[in-house]
Amino acid sequence: MRLVTATGTLHGTLELPAGRGPFPVALIIAGSGPTDRNGNDKPLGLDTDCYRLLARYLVRRNVASLRYDKRGAGDDFVLAIPESQLRFQTYVSDAMEWGEKLRHDPRFTTLTVIGHSEGSLIGILAARKIPADGFVSIAGAGERASKLLLSQLKPKLPRSLYRTAQAIVAQLTVGRTVAHIPQSLDLLFRPSVQPYLISWFRYDPAQEIARLRIPVLIVQGERDLQVSRRDARALYRADPVARLILIPAMNHVMKDVGPSNLDNIDAYAEPNLPIDATLEHSIGRFILHLTSEGEFHHDN
Repeated sequence: MRLVTATGTLHGTLELPAGRGPFPVALIIAGSGPTDRNGNDKPLGLDTDCYRLLARYLVRRNVASLRYDKRGAGDDFVLAIPESQLRFQTYVSDAMEWGEKLRHDPRFTTLTVIGHSEGSLIGILAARKIPADGFVSIAGAGERASKLLLSQLKPKLPRSLYRTAQAIVAQLTVGRTVAHIPQSLDLLFRPSVQPYLISWFRYDPAQEIARLRIPVLIVQGERDLQVSRRDARALYRADPVARLILIPAMNHVMKDVGPSNLDNIDAYAEPNLPIDATLEHSIGRFILHLTSEGEFHHDN
């Protein structure tokens, strides 16, 4: 499936169930970095096929889905925007346009937006504007990216350098660029990436999910090395009518792993490892219980 935008044509894969339909449809939004429609960034060692596996499960449940290559990934590699011009809203706009394309397609009934990792915040913002009938967050952050970044840096940096990082983030959070960056922090805060960070830091996922007026499902793996149960609970506190599901053995890329961090990381390069069954079944039930009016009927 193709989407013509003002800056080029984006590419995706539409999975259609057998039969005449119409069908409920899900829009699957990828996580951070140059991640392709299947959940992979093979040059960086990410080879999970997690989005392809989720789509294949949904189609067996008579749910259509669309997953697409982000700008700079897969068939959309050539549509990468120069770093200095990229904004978080660019990804939100792409998701909105894909969603609107599905919304106006007579083959489909309800539209559910599924956002994974960074795609959770993208999906929250897009789902409200499309508008979608339902939203699913998988491993979505529950606090601003600025806070998440600092929490990841704190155990890795000497105290003095961490304080410098705090000062830089404080300036970016209020919309000010920083001219002089220490060489040891240049990779994170180089001048060309600062406008993107400013555009990203402005959003609080908990505040944004509270603004949704549609059914919401929040799913979090408890063996996720990147996003924690605390994030899922923060989203849930902001939207207490949402459904929250914590999955004990699931990691960040939706795979079941043991307690070893090494095994966990190895799963990032295991495309044949199935995604968690509870995740699949929960999302399938959520989508199938939505009505065309955007209501949600809970199981008895």
